[in-house]
Amino acid sequence: MASTATCTRFTDEYQLFEELGKGAFSVVRRCMKIPTGQEYAAKIINTKKLSARDHQKLEREARICRLLKHPNIVRLHDSISEEGFHYLVFDLVTGGELFEDIVAREYYSEADASHCIQQILESVNHCHLNGIVHRDLKPENLLLASKSKGAAVKLADFGLAIEVQGDQQAWFGFAGTPGYLSPEVLRKDPYGKPVDMWACGVILYILLVGYPPFWDEDQHRLYQQIKAGAYDFPSPEWDTVTPEAKDLINKMLTINPAKRITASEALKHPWICQRSTVASMMHRQETVDCLKKFNARRKLKVRNFTFFQEFVKETRWSKGAPNYCNPQP
Repeated sequence: MASTATCTRFTDEYQLFEELGKGAFSVVRRCMKIPTGQEYAAKIINTKKLSARDHQKLEREARICRLLKHPNIVRLHDSISEEGFHYLVFDLVTGGELFEDIVAREYYSEADASHCIQQILESVNHCHLNGIVHRDLKPENLLLASKSKGAAVKLADFGLAIEVQGDQQAWFGFAGTPGYLSPEVLRKDPYGKPVDMWACGVILYILLVGYPPFWDEDQHRLYQQIKAGAYDFPSPEWDTVTPEAKDLINKMLTINPAKRITASEALKHPWICQRSTVASMMHRQETVDCLKKFNARRKLKVRNFTFFQEFVKETRWSKGAPNYCNPQP
């Protein structure tokens, strides 16, 4: 006897295609809205496996994503809850990770880094204006809308995002990825929107030289570095970076969150808003070479702290920077 397919609201409206990714309780598949032919990415969550707390997190993620509508944020178009499954229908972004795109470019300059971080700041500013703190800004969550040259950078994955009232500071729990955590989170102090700006500072540092400002083979020592704000701008790779770029990094990586630059303020920084006259146009081949190795090691391990351990074990330090960041001709 032939089995009959059970029609649900989702399958009435969408046709599912190949798998794009997978999580512990979810799978992401390409889908098409049948009436329009428009393609999206459907995150399909098996709610039968979720705890009550996980259900609350899912509801929060959907609520936050419905609120955020910005060209630099992966947009939620539909949220469908059915027995056993919940479907979140997002923009289909096909350009891959920003960091992977950079290493494939023939030309990459400080001005390009400025344009990248500007788009990230635009997305963060939109989040903060709407009372949302992302809490997990990192390369894996910075995607490109398409493979076209000049495609928009889009911020993704609001699974750890939280809602705050104004400039509220509170202890919302330990969340994030080790190398991008802020000092206040590591100290278990009250925190809020400034944690995202600290992560932006780490990302900008990497965009300029291809390696992060903080790391150690030991996670405890890594956290001590972060809490102390112990980073620098070693020669020779930082010698060709403009003072304005370093100034913005310093303002983002300010230990005191009350004194840390906001997203709105950062967008008005000369290195961002006067890019054509302030940021260097020199091609940064050493940054690209270093970023290739950073990307490769970043993907070796699922857990970021394990990645840092492997990264440092394989690296000798020279003047505070990994030796492969100064490639031999």
